[in-house]
Amino acid sequence: MFSPEPIPRHAGPPASSSPLRDYLSGAQAHGRAGVDATYAVLPRNLVESMPLPWQQQLVHLLAEFHQAHGHLPWPVYRVVPSRSERLIDLDEEQLAEVGCLVEIDTKGELVYRERNGRRIEDPEDRTVLVSCLDPLVRQPAAKANGSA
Repeated sequence: MFSPEPIPRHAGPPASSSPLRDYLSGAQAHGRAGVDATYAVLPRNLVESMPLPWQQQLVHLLAEFHQAHGHLPWPVYRVVPSRSERLIDLDEEQLAEVGCLVEIDTKGELVYRERNGRRIEDPEDRTVLVSCLDPLVRQPAAKANGSA
């Protein structure tokens, strides 16, 4: 009556107890857009242009998130679009932005220093984040009557 064979089971990995952490860690490791060790950034113009069912699901999730964590003393966040650049490729303004300066030593060589004066060893191997124009900003649509 009963088969002696075992019941086939799904052979995949067990479900994670922290799927979002797992996803975000993997996304960070693979260099996916908008994810780093501490934040996941969703550009507003992109999420507002998602299909309506996606937006409705996201609204529900965000409402629950804010209901659960809205009592915390939230700071105001400033998100700055940035890109990685080699320290030696920066101009004076960009060096100032990342807290570095460059000077010429007595041998005529460039010396890179941190704001506190400490010399930066191997500046050609150092990469830093510098601000850039946001390539994801959507330009306002032209008015329907043809005027811009």
